[in-house]
Amino acid sequence: MTKKSSGLGTFGGVYTPSVLTILGVIMYLRFGWVVGNVGLVGTLIIVTLSTSITFLTSLSIGAIATDRVVRVGGAYYMIGRSLGLEIGGAVGIPLYLAQALSVALYTLGFAESVVATFPQLNQLYVALITTVLVAVLALTSAEIAIRAQYIIMAAIALSLISLLLGNPLNVPNPQMFETPASGEPFWAVFAVFFPAVTGIMAGVSMSGDLRDPSRSIPLGTLAAVGTGYLIYMGLPLILAMRADTQSLIDNPLIMKQMSLWGPAILLGVWGATLSSALGSILGAPRVLQALARDGIFPRWLSFLGQGSGAGDEPRIGTAVTLGIATATVCIGELNLIAPVLTMFFLTTYLVLNVSAGIEGFLQSPSFRPTFRVHWSLSMLGALGCLAVMFLIDAVATVIAGMIVLGIYFWLQQRELISAWGDVRRGLWLAIFRFCLFKLGTDEDTKNWRPHILVLSGAPTKHWSSIELADAFTHNRGLITVATILPLGSRNLAQQTQLEATIRDYLEQRSVQALVRVFMASDPFVGALRLIEAYGLGSLVPNTILLGDSESPERRSGYCQNIAAIHACGRSIVILRENRDRGFGARRRIDVWWGGLKANGSLMLLLAYLLRTESDWREATINLKLVVKDQNAARSAQSNLARAIADLRIEAQPQVLVADGRTFHQILHDSSEKADLIFLGMAVPRDTQDYIQYYENLQNMAKGLPTTLFVLAAPNFAFEEILSDSL
Repeated sequence: MTKKSSGLGTFGGVYTPSVLTILGVIMYLRFGWVVGNVGLVGTLIIVTLSTSITFLTSLSIGAIATDRVVRVGGAYYMIGRSLGLEIGGAVGIPLYLAQALSVALYTLGFAESVVATFPQLNQLYVALITTVLVAVLALTSAEIAIRAQYIIMAAIALSLISLLLGNPLNVPNPQMFETPASGEPFWAVFAVFFPAVTGIMAGVSMSGDLRDPSRSIPLGTLAAVGTGYLIYMGLPLILAMRADTQSLIDNPLIMKQMSLWGPAILLGVWGATLSSALGSILGAPRVLQALARDGIFPRWLSFLGQGSGAGDEPRIGTAVTLGIATATVCIGELNLIAPVLTMFFLTTYLVLNVSAGIEGFLQSPSFRPTFRVHWSLSMLGALGCLAVMFLIDAVATVIAGMIVLGIYFWLQQRELISAWGDVRRGLWLAIFRFCLFKLGTDEDTKNWRPHILVLSGAPTKHWSSIELADAFTHNRGLITVATILPLGSRNLAQQTQLEATIRDYLEQRSVQALVRVFMASDPFVGALRLIEAYGLGSLVPNTILLGDSESPERRSGYCQNIAAIHACGRSIVILRENRDRGFGARRRIDVWWGGLKANGSLMLLLAYLLRTESDWREATINLKLVVKDQNAARSAQSNLARAIADLRIEAQPQVLVADGRTFHQILHDSSEKADLIFLGMAVPRDTQDYIQYYENLQNMAKGLPTTLFVLAAPNFAFEEILSDSL
């Protein structure tokens, strides 16, 4: 991995902005309020729980950062390259908004502390002016802003030392373990405190300005989390021993009163709030820049991805962020903004953990982080984020989830194209492998669906076969569209290209299907070899859809193939299309019934599946049965009606009396106005006899509407799919 010759190091680029954002406005202005509301033990639990989530997330960040070069965009870049652009964008947009809102949170905190010291000032004006000045500093240079944070770090260190060396307030009853009866609920307090530990995003968001992101991000982030945890575990002890409950709740600047030198706390507050605001306004525009450059936003917003100067500074993004922060400042309420930020950050942490967890679980050869984390820790972090979100506010969690899903589906509709692979294919492959072995070897009647191999030839010339297969499966079974080409007519590269062309053609017409192009010296031999070899484990096509053969010189090979396919245990459906009528109005399906066994059950099942497809939804299924005379017709009518009721399929029973007519005559008289006809085929036994039988079948179907000849697979009880009583 190559290193940049210039850029920020671990201390200046990750640790400093992260730790200064952690030790920020919440620590100085709300920590006393937290201790006062939930007590010392409750505060330590909140600190430990919050830090555990950020620690586990930091481990996940470390794993992802040491596996690939992390460029501009930080957490969004990591998620987008791992789980794909759609998920990256769905999380990246809320992440950007969270960081933009953070600027307002910190400048409001700064203004609140200034006005508490100088009451004559207006808090809104102070916050607005501060927001603008912070943005101007960020626009000047990221390097200058980082250098300014070293001075701020010194001020924070001075304030903490002054607090440590200070004295208790003159109160008769220090807080210690006491909690007020009318205090805020635990999870409401947690929601206000949690932004205090979200500073890890400040360092990650600077990824594009780091000299060596893969080394600096995990090292600097974990060091900042550890530093923040030590300080946050010590501060509640000092606060609880030196002040009473009411003072802790009512006085935001309680630390100033108990410090050795009070002004040091003001310097710390001002330094921390300004540094946190700086960290956020440095990070947010870089996320916005990365989102725009990846095409997440519509094309007319692509200007947001532009950079300025030698350092590629996101000045346009900074101006946009300043506008959002300024509008938020006008709301002017810390306790209102903090829970919103908590939800946004927890959502980002959750997806980061899921990204690292999936990568670690799949153990793809391409995922080789130098900072290894077991996938279970990442998933534990994800579960922790989700649980805490629901405990804080279940409604807000659902709303946040709906926002993320809404952005995801919007991006999915736009069909974003990325130039890199992501983990999704590996995830589907792992799921597929698991499911494939769970399928077993034998197909059962309970879960039967047609998995159709369409021997269509060129799809443009034989679209009706593909359309019919799609109607039978309607995205529940599998379709494979196969073409047999003469041996030597294409090389391997051309064959692959032809498959891609057919696949694109199917996608354009909203048909989900696999595509196979097969080479053979003889089309019948090629078709049979494909049927015998195609599939994976027990997942093989169980239904073969063929076009009819009108060529007498090819009929012998065609009938031999029917016999061979039947011997392979596959069902056969032969489409004899009426070119003039096609599928007609798709309002009438005639099924010529010979009983529930074998062909009869399969034909009725296919007719039922066809009618569940939207284009055939208004169709009527006519179940036709031929009897010799009127006496037989009465009992046959009642039996057929009873059978239909038992099978729970909407169909009209029609018993036809032969009265000396041939089946050929009855068929043409009764089905001439149908849109689709189902006819059963005999089982092939003697090849020569079957050729003659098939010729007779073709002659009988001449002049009829589009007809399907159906031959059910042997040794499979299709009737059990229809009737539970069998």
